[in-house]
Amino acid sequence: MKKKKIVIALGHEALGTTLPEQKKATRETAKAVADFIKEDYQIVITHSNGPQVGMIHTAMAEFCRIYPEYTATPMSVCSAMSQGYIGYDLQNAIRTELLNRGIYKPVSTILTQVTADPYDEAFYHPSKTIGRVMSEEEAEAEEKKGNHVVKVDNGYRRIVAAPKPMDIVEIDAVRALCDADQIVIACGGGGIPVLMQDNKLKGASAVIEKDLAAGRLAELLDADVLVILTSVDKVCLNYGKENEQPIDTMTVAEARQYMDEGQFEEGTMLPKIQAAVEFIGDSAVKSVVITKLEKATDALARTTGTVIRK
Repeated sequence: MKKKKIVIALGHEALGTTLPEQKKATRETAKAVADFIKEDYQIVITHSNGPQVGMIHTAMAEFCRIYPEYTATPMSVCSAMSQGYIGYDLQNAIRTELLNRGIYKPVSTILTQVTADPYDEAFYHPSKTIGRVMSEEEAEAEEKKGNHVVKVDNGYRRIVAAPKPMDIVEIDAVRALCDADQIVIACGGGGIPVLMQDNKLKGASAVIEKDLAAGRLAELLDADVLVILTSVDKVCLNYGKENEQPIDTMTVAEARQYMDEGQFEEGTMLPKIQAAVEFIGDSAVKSVVITKLEKATDALARTTGTVIRK
């Protein structure tokens, strides 16, 4: 019998922020992943990288400030570094947890590039804040380089575009490992954003929205279920208000209606619902589960979380 294929999108809570936090968080995450393996699911994992890529970008920018003879590190390279950094801890934590349970299954991290449309409107309206707080003089220097900045408390910060994911360059490698029944970690942080220029891939000064990339990954792999792990048990209407209403199940049509009504916030729940709608499409069998990490297996058993279907 063919195994059910699940793409698991890990949020910030599953990874922590600092190096010690990440080590501890990935051990807990590994337990949840191992529970899915025990239930005989075929697993592909993707993850956020917000704090980590910000830390890397800030560190590299500070290094270049102190040593101006070194070349500045592009955003795409910072994204690649974060994939390796997070993937290293995550794959080793999962491997250890599985071996402790008497399960041998290889775990691999794939450095994954995600293409964006160079004419995506997002490039004309950058919105993602990255890096350290800068002085006005430093902000002006960034603008002279062609970068965008925005005023924040105590100074300025750089902002980059958040284009939609178009294609995943290494998708055939991900499929091959899946077919070999291995656990794959891919598209970390939304993938390394790149632009196609004939046969060349050029790193883009951008950040791919991780939830949309997770949905695209699930779609290209023809997954059965997309599991999006976040900080809440369930998706809620009127979130944070007195009339807050948790949702157990939602149809694609209802999801579109709620988005039109402005029920979900940009950068938090909205991209998760968008990813769900795009992944499910017109399929009567695909589904999306949104819940907390510790409730993941319960959510697949339909005892908690929010389930979205056609």
